[in-house]
This record gives sequence, C-alpha cells and structure tokens, in this order.
Amino acid sequence: MALNQQAAVVKVALGLMALCLSAYIVGPPLYWHFKEALAAAVASSSSSSATCSPCVCDCSSQPLLSIPQGLTNASFADCAKRDPEVSEDAEKNFADLLSEELKLRETEALESQRRADMALLEAKKTASQYQKEADKCNSGMATCEEAREKAEDALAAQKKLTAIWELRARQRGWKEGVAKSSSQSQGNVQSA
Repeated sequence: MALNQQAAVVKVALGLMALCLSAYIVGPPLYWHFKEALAAAVASSSSSSATCSPCVCDCSSQPLLSIPQGLTNASFADCAKRDPEVSEDAEKNFADLLSEELKLRETEALESQRRADMALLEAKKTASQYQKEADKCNSGMATCEEAREKAEDALAAQKKLTAIWELRARQRGWKEGVAKSSSQSQGNVQSA
C-alpha cells in the first residue's frame, strides 16, 4: 500500500514538473504576445470611435503562435551560410589534421616495416644456423657411410683370409671337433 502511495506521489511530482517546464518555455512568448495585443486593443479603442468600419485582415497567413524577434535564435538561420574566415580556418584545420594523420600512419608503417625487417633477419639467422647443422649432419652421415663401407670391405677381406687359412688347415688334416677337445685339454694342462 505504501508503495502505491509513493508511486502516486512520484507521478504527481513529475506532472507538476512537466507543467512548470512547459509554462517556463511557452510562458514568456505568450506573455509578450498578449501584452502587445492588449496594448494594441487599448490604443485602437481610445483613438477610434464606435463608427469605425471593421478591419479586414487575413489571419491565415500569420502563425498561431509568433515568437518575438528578440527571443528568436537568428544564428540558426545563419548556420547554413558560408563564412569565408571560418571556412578558411576549418580548411586549414582539416588540412593540418589530415597531414598529422598521414604522418602518424607513416610512422606506424615505418615501425611495422622495421619489425618485419627484424623478424626477417632473425628468420634468416635461424635458417642459416639450421643449414649449418644440416651440413654437419650430412658430413657426419657421409663419414659414417664411408666407415661402414670400409668396415664391410675389411670384413669381407677377413672372411676370405679366414676361409683360406681354414682350407689350408683342413688340407693338413685339421678337423673342427678335434681342435676343440685338444685345445680344451691344453687349457686344462696349462692351468694345472
């Protein structure tokens, strides 16, 4: 219930404020309009007689509410007119702003170019380092391949030599099983 009373009070206060604001805005022009009309009516009634013919006027061309000349905003009508001094200043300011914007964008472009150049230089250094490592690796692989080929050749030569010695030994009566048992007996004799 208290909430409804508060809402009603707020509505009444807002309505009163709107009424006061309207009177503040519309009141002075109406006051001067009525004062001029009253002064004109008093002046015409005192200077003219009752036998005067009625005035013929076309009221449709006049606005219902006219604002006195002193209260109108004449600068609004002048707003669209071209002022050479103001337009020269505006053009100078506009040109200055454009040149400043261009300088700023040029500075940003140069900074961006510098960062791109630094990144490119760093990428080139990294690529060079990786190329050196790859060359080392390729050189090591070539060395290993040569060593493997030499080892294979040495192994093949050793196998040939072993085969020749084994053939000579067989030709002189060597047998594989006998050699093992006699070498074991010689090992036992030497250890004793």
